[in-house]
Amino acid sequence: MAPAPSPFLDPGTHARANSLGILQLRRDHLIPAVLSPNADSDYAEGKVENTRFGSFPHSTLVDQPWGTQILASVVDTGSRGKSKKRKRDTKDEGAETPVTEVEEVKKDIVKAAVASSGFAHLIPPTPETWTLSLPHRTQVVYTPDYSYILQRLRVRPGDHIIEAGAGSGSFTHAAVRAVFNGYPGGAEDASNGTHDDDEESAVGISKKRKRKARHGGVYSFEYHEPRAKQLQVEIKEHGLNDLVTVTHRDVYNDGFCLADDDSNLPDADAIFLDLPAPWQALKHLTRSPPSSAALKSVAASSDPSTPSNEEAPAPPTTDSSSQPFRSPLNSKSAIRICTFSPCIEQVTKTVSALRSLGWLSIDMVEIAAKRLEVRRERVGLQEEGVRGGNASAATVQEAVQRLRDVEGERLGRKGEGKGKKEKEKLTKEGLPPSKHDRLEKTKRDLENRTLFKEGRLVHRTEPELKTHTSYLVFAVLPREWSKEDEEKASKKWA
Repeated sequence: MAPAPSPFLDPGTHARANSLGILQLRRDHLIPAVLSPNADSDYAEGKVENTRFGSFPHSTLVDQPWGTQILASVVDTGSRGKSKKRKRDTKDEGAETPVTEVEEVKKDIVKAAVASSGFAHLIPPTPETWTLSLPHRTQVVYTPDYSYILQRLRVRPGDHIIEAGAGSGSFTHAAVRAVFNGYPGGAEDASNGTHDDDEESAVGISKKRKRKARHGGVYSFEYHEPRAKQLQVEIKEHGLNDLVTVTHRDVYNDGFCLADDDSNLPDADAIFLDLPAPWQALKHLTRSPPSSAALKSVAASSDPSTPSNEEAPAPPTTDSSSQPFRSPLNSKSAIRICTFSPCIEQVTKTVSALRSLGWLSIDMVEIAAKRLEVRRERVGLQEEGVRGGNASAATVQEAVQRLRDVEGERLGRKGEGKGKKEKEKLTKEGLPPSKHDRLEKTKRDLENRTLFKEGRLVHRTEPELKTHTSYLVFAVLPREWSKEDEEKASKKWA
């Protein structure tokens, strides 16, 4: 049976029960919630999301189309206090089996009543919205960074990617979307899993071999056990547990192979290391056991106080059980790596280790992203009552007329005839009309005005960066090429 689609990969048209949804209160204020309308709750309306703009029971969110404006609800908050007080009173009285009225009410979820004000928008989860709303356990990789990283790593559907230093899981969700090409064991395996062409055709093309489909996957490693467990829970709630393997491990010492044999190797095409010392993990990311000279060079570059060459660590050709070296990399393609470091000293050590271990095309990139706001600036008294306009005086005449309007409101009218004469006088002087006349004229002109073309085009940048300072180091490890490979290629492309 194929697993239920993840809302990150196939959200559908409506919000589903027991699936993730996101309440958007403002542009940068989002609240994620697994929609559970029938879950246990202290509210008579069931599980509720309380925000500064009102309360939103999950029963009002399920089965709503994505993008719907959800009105806040009036939630009965008094029953919670009464139930606690009643339990405490019955306990003090020595009652043997205290039964509360709330427990009886909870059998049926009460329909929520619409509040007089407050609303939010229900939107589907994406890696971008999850990055803005996830619970921060560590510093996260933001959208400008991981979008560039995945592009430089050339991640495609069907690839396998290793992530070390999962943290809060921001990059994990983005990587899953990039490599996704179906669920393992799904219906697509039966149709696309093998390619079995016809026998020799009329033009002489021979029968091709059967090729098994390769589903994309993310192999995520985290050293901190509580963070690893929490990420496993979130991945399961989001329906991504068939595509993401979260492992609690010290990759500096234990490497990236998940089993003692070749049955569960990552077979990675791309690598992302968000570690304090990425150079210490590079010795496990090779196609063959690194030489003693390479390990000595890595140790010397990472720590100037490294002992002499005789005391340098031996290459990891075998482990404690005398098993042969196993590479977590895909042997049939070039491997691309990216390391994420906040300090230039870390970059220096990482680049030196990459060179010692045979990585090529090494370069460093720093990303500084700012949001640019472009809008039309419309200023003048003719903008009164128009959304997006600044109804303030733009000329001296408008300023004088505005002062006369304010003065007239303060003193009041002293006669209808005098008011008409004053109005005729102002018209002769060429001053703008009064506020009442301006509002009436604005209402008439709105039907023919092209507001998106009016005013002065201005732009403004954000004062703060929406990402933290970081240096991205990229490198490529070519595939091994033997004499046999050269002979095969010469015969095939002669």
